[in-house]
Amino acid sequence: MELEFKCSDVGVWKEALSSYDSRIESLNKPELVSLDQFYRIKLPCLLHDRDPNPYLTTSELSQLMKWKLSRGKWRPRLLDFVSSLDDSVVKSASEKAFKSLPDISKAVKELTVLKGVGAATASAVLAAYAPDIAPFMSDEAMEVALGNSKDYSLKQYLLFATKLQDKAKELKLKGEWDGPSDIERALWSCTVRAKSQPEKSSSGKKRKR
Repeated sequence: MELEFKCSDVGVWKEALSSYDSRIESLNKPELVSLDQFYRIKLPCLLHDRDPNPYLTTSELSQLMKWKLSRGKWRPRLLDFVSSLDDSVVKSASEKAFKSLPDISKAVKELTVLKGVGAATASAVLAAYAPDIAPFMSDEAMEVALGNSKDYSLKQYLLFATKLQDKAKELKLKGEWDGPSDIERALWSCTVRAKSQPEKSSSGKKRKR
């Protein structure tokens, strides 16, 4: 199933979102299923249990990074960087970031002072706490929404977040949708599925790579 960003059919988006778990499993990556459960279910609960002063620990940031890298491209140096961060530094930066919301720009800047944390990782941290405000900046979703997944700047993330927020509002107006993070997961699911399908030539044969 192809999913174009301009699509306004709520049913198509819901179908894409409903395939998310199976797409995660289809990647056959060690630990990804449990890491995804941690990121989408356990971590948000941990963060909100700390309200009104939520924060992230170094251990949790490391798990989040493992999830991000397993779900996308594996970059071991990033995991080494965040795993070596002092817990008090991570707690302070993340607490400032969460308090900055809904100002996404300020929140990202508070997090990117941490070594190994760029705009994409910062977006994952924010999405764990406020999925209705800040979607995760995945390569797959950026490809569909912006046509480019190579620019990891704050400016690019703000453009990406705005587009997903607007799309979520558009679909929610019909009483069927909620949150830019669901938009991201739907786009990710369709992109992963499309990449898993072998390309075919016009004669129907697999194209050699």
